[in-house]
Amino acid sequence: MAAENSLTEQTKLGDGGFVPPDGLCWVSVLSCLLLACSYVGSLYVWRSDLPRDHPTVIKRRFTSVLIVSGLSPLFVWAWREFTGVRTGPPLLALMGMRFEGLIPAVILPLLLTMVLFLGPLMQLAMDCPWSFMDGIRVAFDPWFWMLCFSDMRWLRNQVVAPLTEELVFRACMLPMLVPCAGPSTAIFTCPLFFGVAHFHHVIELLRFRQGTLSGIFLSAVFQFSYTAVFGAYTAFIFIRTGHLMGPVLCHSFCNYMGFPAISTALEHPHRITVLSSYLLGVVLFLLFLFPFTDPSFYGLPTPVCTLTSSPSSLCLS
Repeated sequence: MAAENSLTEQTKLGDGGFVPPDGLCWVSVLSCLLLACSYVGSLYVWRSDLPRDHPTVIKRRFTSVLIVSGLSPLFVWAWREFTGVRTGPPLLALMGMRFEGLIPAVILPLLLTMVLFLGPLMQLAMDCPWSFMDGIRVAFDPWFWMLCFSDMRWLRNQVVAPLTEELVFRACMLPMLVPCAGPSTAIFTCPLFFGVAHFHHVIELLRFRQGTLSGIFLSAVFQFSYTAVFGAYTAFIFIRTGHLMGPVLCHSFCNYMGFPAISTALEHPHRITVLSSYLLGVVLFLLFLFPFTDPSFYGLPTPVCTLTSSPSSLCLS
């Protein structure tokens, strides 16, 4: 109770600004670091000489990351109990698991991300040998989805990785970082844990000698940069919408699309059309970024924003 009173008093200091209580930031950062290490460490509890894409390795890692992800809400609960931070909404609501505004949370963030990928989608449509109706028939073919779910790599990239990574690195970490840093800073702090966590791929590339040392290092730097930017984007979506589902679907979509093949677009037979689509997608994305994530669509204020005494404009419509 003393810790709770201390938090309430200290967050009211200043000219309406947010002042975190002493020690809260250290506890929050260390909790996030411990959670990130637990997630990455769970991938290496299995001893194996097989590469990461081998079905046996994937299945074993499914087991470990699902256990860590299932236990990850306990980190948030323990952090809340230790710091005495008062949370009006229930713990699961803070982590983006709620029904209010669920339908917009499923549709709008994914649509916004597809707008950003307008160029790659146009390029894919031009190069695809299927007609539009062929694509529709495949999408509604149960056999197609049975094949997908029996493919361990597809299941990892499109389901397990997006779900567990967004749960751990967004839904669990942001509620711990927002009371300390505020929503805006938390958006750019949280992805650092996500980006650093992906450095573990370097270990496997070196272990199986998949490239030169300099090539592996450059690949790691690029992957850190890309995942950090992507992490900031999904953190933004999480804070603005207060839902986990949006970031998960965006993550799955981006894993499917991969990094835009800009070099291929420059050599495309219809490069003017393709490059124009790239540019139009970026412009429309910037125009729709705030309107499509307006918190009023998802229940204002979003739960994670209630953790600050004076939410930033990111939390407001």
